[in-house]
This record gives sequence, C-alpha cells and structure tokens, in this order.
Amino acid sequence: MTRPNLAVQIEPQWGFAYEDMAAIAGAAEQSGWDALWVSDHLLWDEQATDRNCYEAWTLLAALAVATSSLRLGTLVTCNSYRHPSLLAKMAAGIDCISGGRVDFGIGAGWKEEEYRAYGYAFPGIGTRQAQMSEAIDLTRLLWSEPYADFNGKHYQLERAVCAPKPVQAPMPVWVGGHGDKLLRIVAEKADGWNMVFGRSLEELAGRHAVLDQHLADLGRDPGSLKRSVFLFTAIVDSDAEREALAAEQRARLGAVADRFMAAGQAAGLIGSADQVVAGLAAHLALGFGGLHLLFPYGREIAQIERFSVDVNPHLSI
Repeated sequence: MTRPNLAVQIEPQWGFAYEDMAAIAGAAEQSGWDALWVSDHLLWDEQATDRNCYEAWTLLAALAVATSSLRLGTLVTCNSYRHPSLLAKMAAGIDCISGGRVDFGIGAGWKEEEYRAYGYAFPGIGTRQAQMSEAIDLTRLLWSEPYADFNGKHYQLERAVCAPKPVQAPMPVWVGGHGDKLLRIVAEKADGWNMVFGRSLEELAGRHAVLDQHLADLGRDPGSLKRSVFLFTAIVDSDAEREALAAEQRARLGAVADRFMAAGQAAGLIGSADQVVAGLAAHLALGFGGLHLLFPYGREIAQIERFSVDVNPHLSI
C-alpha cells in the first residue's frame, strides 16, 4: 500500500492576494504535501471589479521561486486563452525555473463569460476539444525538437523554437474533463487525467469505465495513465461549525458557495476527520491515485495543517 499523491488546489479567482497564496504554498510544502495546483481563470464574474484573479502561469512562475519541493500545476489551463506555442514556451521556462516541478494541465475551456469579456471566440465544444488535441501535439513537438513544424487544422508552426527545453523529458501532460470524446483524447495523448469537481461516486466509476475502454481500444496499459480527482473538503467538528462555515463562505463567495458545500457534504467530505478519511478513501478505491483538495476560502492553511495530521497519514492506495 502506498500513499496517494496529495495536492492543494487554489482558485485565484476567489480573490486571493499573492502573499496569501504564497503562504498557502509554504504551508503545504512544510506540511509534506506533494503539489499545489491552481485554476486558470481571468475573472470571477463580470461584476467582480474589485476581486483579485491572478493569471495562472505568472502565478506559477512566482510560486516556483517561492517553493523548493512542491510540484506545481494547473487544473486546468484553458487552451483558448493563449496560443499553444506561447503556452508551451511559458511552461518550459517555468519548468526550468522550478528545477523540473511543473505538471502541465490543459483543458478545452468552458467559462463563456470570460471568453466574451476578453474577446476570445467561443466555438462549440467539439471545436474546442479539437483545438486542445492539436495543442497537445504541437506542445510536445516544441518541447522535444530543435525546430517545430506543424500544419494542423487550427494551428500552424514553421520552424518554431522552444529554448530552453523543459528540465523534464517529457514534462507530464494532464487533461481535465469528463466527456466521452474528451476521455478519448486523454487515452490517446495524456500522461494523466484530472476528473472535475462535483460528481457522485457512481458517475466517477462510470467515467473510469469509459476511459478504460478507450485505453483498451488503443492497446494502452491502463496503469500507464495517472488519475486524480478534484474535491471540495473540510474538517468540521460539529453541525454548528459546518453551518457557520457555510454562512461564512456564502458571505465571501456568494450563492455559488452553497454548491461547493453541498457537493462536499454529499460526498462525505465535510465532517469529522474520520468521516473525511472515509470519504476520500471511497474516491481512492475507484482507481484514483491522486487527490486535488480544495478548502474553504480563507481557511486553507488551518485545513492544510489539520489534514496533514488527522487525514493524510490514514490514506493509502
């Protein structure tokens, strides 16, 4: 039995100051966590003019300097927000700055209001997935070849150069999402799969089955693909504490906080330490080797430290 890979998830769109995110990363590193991943958003909503939302890759560059052992990743980069040739170069540079600690997470994108606000075209999901698939191929070329020539439907390169190359050869590529077509791309091209937030154990098991069938169709060993799941969780010691936490999060984040709290509670992930251990163990039993844990806004460091003592040592796969 081995310990799962344990990552702290941060949502910069919630309004963090950089100093707070650096402190969270420091607490995670000091407490023995494996990784810290951040979401890739450009705004919380179109009315949130005074709520910080740090851009994911500039944030990772800063955290690469502020940490020494944590792996750093994105759950997940929106492919549409940067041309993939530039993104590949950015990720390679941060991998060098960090000494080879970057996990390259990528997805097809979904938050239409961000696309509209920042002037990006928002094609249908099939087109966005096809663009992401090409982006993975293009990125791997840039990371591995002296010159990259690429002639795809959506992207073209002519003798493009990526220098420096990543420290890692290859840098791990993680794809986030859950649809059948996306899982086919995962099976074909990814080193790891991130399952998205807010799904039941039954749905998660079904997604594993679809992915395993795609892997079998391709003749790929299921064990060659790493798998992680994104979960909202918190240790609370009483019903009164849980209700107070829900009210606090609603005041901080608005009505969307109710969705996070409801999903966490439905999954058995908001409760006593023993209850949280059991809930996380049920997810690991489905075949996930990694947990990306999102904590209530403003409670991250306290929860990181408590999980390190009361939860993490009791998890195994």
